[in-house]
Amino acid sequence: MKKRQITFFMMLAFIVLLVLPGCKKSSEQEGNGKKVTLVMGSWRVSDTDQINKILKVFHEKHPNIEVKFDPTTSKEYNAVLRTKLEGGTAPDVFYLRSYAVARNLYDEGFLENLTNLPGLKENYTEAGMDPWTTEDKQTYGVPFMAVSHGIYYNKRIFRELNLSIPDTWEELIEVAKKIKAAGITPFANGSKDEWTMAEIVFMNLAPNFIGGREGRLAYDRGERSFNDKHVVAAFQACKDLAPFLPKNQEALDNNDCQEIFLMEEAAMTLEGSWNINIYERENPDLEWGVFATPAPKGMEEHVTFHPDAAIGLNSASEHKEEAKIFLEWVTSTECATLLGNELAGFFPLNKNNITLDNEHANEFLALNRGRGLDVRWVWPVLLNGNPDGYSLIQDGTIAVIKGDITPQQAADNLQNGLAKWYPPAQMHK
Repeated sequence: MKKRQITFFMMLAFIVLLVLPGCKKSSEQEGNGKKVTLVMGSWRVSDTDQINKILKVFHEKHPNIEVKFDPTTSKEYNAVLRTKLEGGTAPDVFYLRSYAVARNLYDEGFLENLTNLPGLKENYTEAGMDPWTTEDKQTYGVPFMAVSHGIYYNKRIFRELNLSIPDTWEELIEVAKKIKAAGITPFANGSKDEWTMAEIVFMNLAPNFIGGREGRLAYDRGERSFNDKHVVAAFQACKDLAPFLPKNQEALDNNDCQEIFLMEEAAMTLEGSWNINIYERENPDLEWGVFATPAPKGMEEHVTFHPDAAIGLNSASEHKEEAKIFLEWVTSTECATLLGNELAGFFPLNKNNITLDNEHANEFLALNRGRGLDVRWVWPVLLNGNPDGYSLIQDGTIAVIKGDITPQQAADNLQNGLAKWYPPAQMHK
C-alpha cells in the first residue's frame, strides 16, 4: 500500500486561530524494580486491540510500568469519568475532550498541570496544544489525536450509476435524487443516536454555510445573530437531506447506519475518519472512498478537522511520576507513528513528520488541501452555558429532519437558547 509522509506542522497550523482570546525522569530512574500499573481511561471501546498494540511498545521500553487500557462507551464517558473523579476512583491517565469539557475538569482541580512535561513543547506547536491550554499558557493535556469529517461513498454504486463526485451542495442533492431513483438509499444516516445528528451531520456541513472559521468567530464576536440566514441555510441543508435517509431513520442507531453502508444498501454516509478501521475490518472487500462535504455554489469549501483528544493526568493519582514517564513517551514521534497507523483516521497532533500507511487515512488528509479548516462549531465556546449550543443544534437538527419544525424555527431556538447566557447572542435578542 502506498505510504505518504504528512507534515503535521503544516496541517495543524490553523488550530492556533480557532479560539478567541518537573525534572525529567529517565527509564533508568524508574524506582527499585517494583512494577506499577497505570489505568488509562478512554471513550473508544472499539480501539482496545489497537491501543494495546501501542501500549505494548511502551511496556517493552519500561517493563516496570504497565498501562491498562480501560475504556467506557462514548455516550457514558463524561458522566462516568466525573463520578469517578469525584469519588476518588478515576484512572491515572485518561482521554480529555477538547476545549470546555476538559478545561472545566482542570479548573476544578482534577487534572495535573503538565506545562513542564519533557517532550511537550519540543513535539507540539502552540496551535496543537491550544485546545488544552489556558489563557495564561498552562497546559493540562498531552495532545493525542485529531479527526476529520466528510462523506463516505460506495465506488461501485457510483460507477454503475455513472455518478461523479459532486462539486457543490446542489450537485450533491441531484446525485442523491439519481441514487434514490435507482432504488438505492442515498444516505445511511439515522437519528436514534442523537449525537450523530449534531456531530456527524450538522457540524460536518455547517462550516460551508456559515463561512468556516471566520464565520464562526463572527458569531462569537456578536457580529451575527445565531438565527441569521447562514444558520437557517445550514438547518435547511439538514432538511434537504431528509428525503434521502433510510426509511424509519429515527429508529436506526449508529451501528445500524454503519451496517447499511457496509451491506451496500446505501450509496453514501456522512461520517468521520474515526470509523475507517470499522469499515475496513467489517467488509474489507467494500470499495469505498471519501469526499469533502461540498459547499453551496459560489461559497468556499471547508472541512471540519477537529482536535479530538488529549491525555490528562489525574491530580489524585498515586503514581504521578510513572504516569509522567508514560506521557513523555506519548509526546514522541514513535508513539505518534504507532497511533497514526494502528488507528487509521486518528491523526497525531505531533508536529513532526509522520508516515501513514493507510490509503483511506491519506485520502481524508488530502481533503484538507485547498480548503478552509475549522473545528466543530460549538466546541470552543458554546458548550459553556445552559442550554448549551450542542444540545440546541442536536435537537434542532433532529426536529427539522423529522419535519416537526422549520429551519427558521431551529435557528430561532438556537439564538434564543444561547441568549439566556451567552453575551454575543444577547446582543441580538
